[in-house]
Amino acid sequence: MDLKFSEEQNILRDMTRNLCADYSTVAVVRKLENDPIGVPDDLWKHMAETGLLSILLPESLGGAGFNMLDCAVIYEELGRAIAPGPYFASSVMSVLALRNAGSEAQQQALLPGIGSGETIVSIAWLEPDNGFGPEGVQMKAEKTADGYRLNGVKRHVFHAKASRKLIVLARTGDATEAVDLFLVDTNAAGVTLHQHKTMASDTQYRVSFDNVAVSEADRIGAAGSGWKTWEAAMYDGIILQAAWAAGGAERALEITVQYSKDREQFNKPIGAFQSLAHYMADASAVVDGAKVLVYEAAWARATGKSTQRLAPMAKLFACKAFKDVTHMAQQVHGGIGFTLDYDIQLFYRRAKQHQMNWWDARYLEDLIAADILDSDAPRTIDDPFTV
Repeated sequence: MDLKFSEEQNILRDMTRNLCADYSTVAVVRKLENDPIGVPDDLWKHMAETGLLSILLPESLGGAGFNMLDCAVIYEELGRAIAPGPYFASSVMSVLALRNAGSEAQQQALLPGIGSGETIVSIAWLEPDNGFGPEGVQMKAEKTADGYRLNGVKRHVFHAKASRKLIVLARTGDATEAVDLFLVDTNAAGVTLHQHKTMASDTQYRVSFDNVAVSEADRIGAAGSGWKTWEAAMYDGIILQAAWAAGGAERALEITVQYSKDREQFNKPIGAFQSLAHYMADASAVVDGAKVLVYEAAWARATGKSTQRLAPMAKLFACKAFKDVTHMAQQVHGGIGFTLDYDIQLFYRRAKQHQMNWWDARYLEDLIAADILDSDAPRTIDDPFTV
């Protein structure tokens, strides 16, 4: 693995960091907390103009031809700014699902709009009291003469109210992986949205489906192929989730180091006390380790190597690093760090929430254990991001 970034990647990093400095300030993050729409208008507009919403689009539909390492550089900067908005659900997960299995008509209808920011598509996947695996998808899609009927409830649907469509995972058979993906309009008859408040104060919804009609043309991919499509998308998506977490951990540590230099006790900065200094030294090693693991997973994906183990490892480690670093940061700040006046609590609350989203620690550990115990044979991917 070459740890030297290209000139283009450094330009991407600088551009994204400058964009976030201008349009994803702490004031913007605070303003968007518990917002029912959750889309920062200026940031969203400039992400579209600079191509950050089309990083995974095919070049034929306006994409820039980025590989996974390029994308990880961008997402690390978005994590540093804890940037709000539906860019991951729409521009990553929805795009990957449509690229992997969507029909030409579906891709032409949705992907250009996602890249331009005019169309937002989110994911309706998790269900109350159910897990992250295929068994957790129990919402039924019943076959009808002209398509399907969806009945059930989904939770943790990000930015549902801002979305034009949802990609819904629903069960179509009794086999474990008998799951399909369906495109559903958020304003379709029988779809009800209810906003949920979370520890991160981000924008999530509970979505109920009551006899919602979808046509055959609304299914993404062949019948019964939905889980394989979704799992493939997740292996790519969690690398960018890990990059976001690593960036957030790095920025939280920077804030804490600066606070330890500015805050004085007994006539000297609190960072001069050995116990606190060691906390921050340990955190620095953890942050660097998380970043290297993320880069390795992204590099492996970009060069067609297996990420079967690396991608879950990257998200598991980076999200734990984000949580642990922000926990340490709160200790260094003391009780005042928990007050809303201080920015570190914004990172602390998002760190735990991030750890529980898009495959949590337990599910990631199961994936890593299964790969370690069941197969040592290398897997390769012929062409990253091939549609």
